[in-house]
Amino acid sequence: MTDTALYPTFSRADLAFVRGEGVWLETASGERYLDMMGGIAVNALGHCHPRLVAALEGQAEKLWHVSNVFAAPHQEKLARRLVETSFADRVFFTNSGAEALECAIKTARRRQFHEGRPERYRLITFEGAFHGRTLATIAAGGQEKYIEGFGPKVEGFDKVDGFDEDKVRAAIGPETAGILIEPIQGEGGVRPVPRAFLAFLRRVCDEHGLSLIFDEVQCGIGRTGRLWAYELFGVAPDILASAKGIGGGFPLGACLATEEAAAGMTPGTHGSTFGGSLLAMAVGDAVMEVVTEPGFLEAVAAKGLKLKQKLAALVDLHPTLFEEVRGEGLMLGLKCRRPQGEVLAAMRAEKLLGVAGGDNVVRFLPALTVSDAEIDEAMARAEAAARALLQAEKGAAA
Repeated sequence: MTDTALYPTFSRADLAFVRGEGVWLETASGERYLDMMGGIAVNALGHCHPRLVAALEGQAEKLWHVSNVFAAPHQEKLARRLVETSFADRVFFTNSGAEALECAIKTARRRQFHEGRPERYRLITFEGAFHGRTLATIAAGGQEKYIEGFGPKVEGFDKVDGFDEDKVRAAIGPETAGILIEPIQGEGGVRPVPRAFLAFLRRVCDEHGLSLIFDEVQCGIGRTGRLWAYELFGVAPDILASAKGIGGGFPLGACLATEEAAAGMTPGTHGSTFGGSLLAMAVGDAVMEVVTEPGFLEAVAAKGLKLKQKLAALVDLHPTLFEEVRGEGLMLGLKCRRPQGEVLAAMRAEKLLGVAGGDNVVRFLPALTVSDAEIDEAMARAEAAARALLQAEKGAAA
């Protein structure tokens, strides 16, 4: 028995924050930390962005919640923004990325049912993927550490190892409904999928009448220097799950789809009590307003390139500690030769925050509003952390 009333499902650092501004977090004692994890790609515009605060306060003073049984002009406004800036024709709002993926999975299955192929319900997924923590999304991700102990795995997912065209073709069968993939794997270690492979998936889905589903929960909403990550690759999906950055820190997710893909999602087939709430829509609309302003995404791309170059220089300077840099825009991963936990602890000692990813990677996911000076400061602290690790190594060897 411990002194917490919480489920012990998180290995929490002994560090708590009471306020934040931009890329800075502050403890109750006044210690300031440079936040390069952004709530794990959630705080797209940093902490307490004034336009998000104003949007939330303005709506909170008027109305918080009404049921989805009523007309939803607040949802229509944000949905129109998403449709006008993407491949999609339809949007369903959720509260999280896992919910957005659940909706995407149901949309792909329902499409086949609607088109007279109810036997098609299976989705092809990929090694290293992470799609959420619900029973269906842990089955889709296929990682045993998340599935263990929760009973029989939810049926309907066929995992392929690697980005291998032959293995994908071999996995397609008479029950296949679609293919689900992250254009850039986030939890899996910031691994971009090859452009040619995504183009292949688009072709094979068209050949077999399957839905191509992109999970852009982590890599979307400007994170890569494009509004949508799929724009980097020149390959559009039929269905897309978005969350994290779309709410700028307020719980919000969305499932986007083409008219054809969403045609089976008729009244009664899906729903949400809180999805598309007035508060979430106000904040989400403000986020989209900011990230689509002229020059904003170009600035993200430029800052991402600067950060990537500085991380590459860190690798060159300390090849015994670091191996390579991965990613696009402000979604970058530093592959470590030492255990990532040691690297993160050394960074935290320098009051710099990063986040772990698969394949022994430390992720850098700062606010899209991070300044050049703040990138310089972050890299100075990362360099200090690297020196401390090497000094500790020498001390242990002496």
